[in-house]
Order: sequence, then structure tokens, then C-alpha cells
Amino acid sequence: MGFEGTDPGTVRPGGRTARVRASVLRAAGDALAEHGFAHLDLADVARRAEVGKTTVYRRWGTVTGLVADLLLDMAEQSLPRTETGSLLGDLKANARLVRRTLADPRQGALFKAVIAAATCETKTAEALHRFYDIRVREWAPCVQQAVDRGEIPEGTDAHEVIRAVSAPLYYRLLTTGAPLDEAAADQAAEAAAAAARAGAYVRGDDGRT
Repeated sequence: MGFEGTDPGTVRPGGRTARVRASVLRAAGDALAEHGFAHLDLADVARRAEVGKTTVYRRWGTVTGLVADLLLDMAEQSLPRTETGSLLGDLKANARLVRRTLADPRQGALFKAVIAAATCETKTAEALHRFYDIRVREWAPCVQQAVDRGEIPEGTDAHEVIRAVSAPLYYRLLTTGAPLDEAAADQAAEAAAAAARAGAYVRGDDGRT
């Protein structure tokens, strides 16, 4: 599952090129986590990755092209969904995965940098939206399975339920400074499951929840 398009960084052949891509994306992630988007520089990334500047400029072209490819790689490397046999169990697994990512010093700082950049960079925003779309679509079948089991009402918007799990955790990361612990993850999952059981995410006749 990946991004559509032919922008720099989206073609991913194997062999040495794949190894170079992995090194450059790892270096880009480190630089983002350390200094933020505003100070991300292709030449610095090339130095960190120990590859030629020409290689980086030719393949990714711009900082936004590099960040878009980094987000694609992160989405594809993320762990697959966990299926426990219950909606609450599945949502807790999702919430705990999100929490581990955001609580990680490197990953949390990286997401903060990308989210900040997305507020003023259109291509970065588009790449971030695609990243979350990939992850939501990966976990949405858990909600549909809960519908099929009769746990939650027919017509429940699976994507909205999954987004509702992550939202409180991102809010903590970006605004409150409150601990991103497992209790916070479980609370987010429990709230989303309760709302789903109550029909809060059932789509109306216009397709909206």
C-alpha cells in the first residue's frame, strides 16, 4: 500500500538504490527529530547518510519531496493491525501502538515537526494526510468486524472510529503535555468503543456521521 503519483522519491527500486533510500530516510528522520522541518537541509541529510549530495537532490528534489517519501516509508513499516476478537481489544491495541510511537523521543519529535510543517506546506500536508489514510484503512476492518459480530450498529463509520482512538493521544502530544502512558491509550480506546456502541459514528442518509 503506497502513495500514488510520480513525484521525486516515489519510485522505489531494490538493490543499492533501496539501501541508499533507507539511509537517506533514516538520516532525514533524525534531522527532523533534532532540528525540525525549518532546518531540514538536503545537503545535511546527504552528509548524515554518507551519500553524495547529487544523489539526494536528483532523487528527492526538494525537502517536501523527501518528507513525503519518509512518511510513505513510515506508513509501510508500521505494524499491521491486531485482531483480538472484540472491538475494545482491537481499539486498545491500536491506541497502544499509537501511544508507543508518539511517546518515543525520536518518533514523537518527528511527528511534531511534520505536523507543524503541514500547517504551512501544502505538499507536506498532503503527504501527512496520505500517511494517516493508509494507517486508518489498515485498522478500519476491525470496526467492520465488530459490526458483523453485532457489537456496534450497522452503518458505523469505521474510519471515524479509528480516528477517534488516535485523536486524544495527538491532543496530549501537541497541546497539554500530559503523560502519554498506557492508561491514556486505554482510556482513548474505551471512549471510542463506548461512543461506537452508542451509535455516535453511524452514518446518516447523507453519508456523514
